[in-house]
Amino acid sequence: MNKALKKHLNIAIQKKKENQKLFAGLGKKRNLDALIHGMHDEIFERLDCLTCANCCKTTSPIFRPVDIDRIAKHLRMKAADFTDTYLRVDEDDDFVLQKSPCAFLDEQNYCTIYEVRPLACREYPHTDRKNMHQILDLTYRNTLICPAVAEIAERLKVAANDNSSR
Repeated sequence: MNKALKKHLNIAIQKKKENQKLFAGLGKKRNLDALIHGMHDEIFERLDCLTCANCCKTTSPIFRPVDIDRIAKHLRMKAADFTDTYLRVDEDDDFVLQKSPCAFLDEQNYCTIYEVRPLACREYPHTDRKNMHQILDLTYRNTLICPAVAEIAERLKVAANDNSSR
């Protein structure tokens, strides 16, 4: 991970309580989707996830049954064998990876099952989803994992300060 990306994560770690308060207060904000989606688009136009892959190195997506079946078929395995080899059930009764980093992440940060990866991986970091007010707690938690989300948090604070000074 390059220094700029690491800087965003370090700021998010230092400002955990501030960011938690920020996201807790965003639920009733008008145009929240448009605001966050615009930031998402700007950041991901210049950010290459392959320079980071912190999500793949530190966390696990949820594997839905359809994800398990698709990936197992791709790997020419039985779904039960795939589950036994790579997954465990977490405290929420979801299938997640047994360990980090992801077994499918290679040395260059490429996903070896990219074309069949779980939906949670395809949608990560979820900052372009509709109804962002429904996942603000998840978005806050992702500030500690994804430098792009950490940058969005800092931009949201600037936007809030700009609006309050008007």
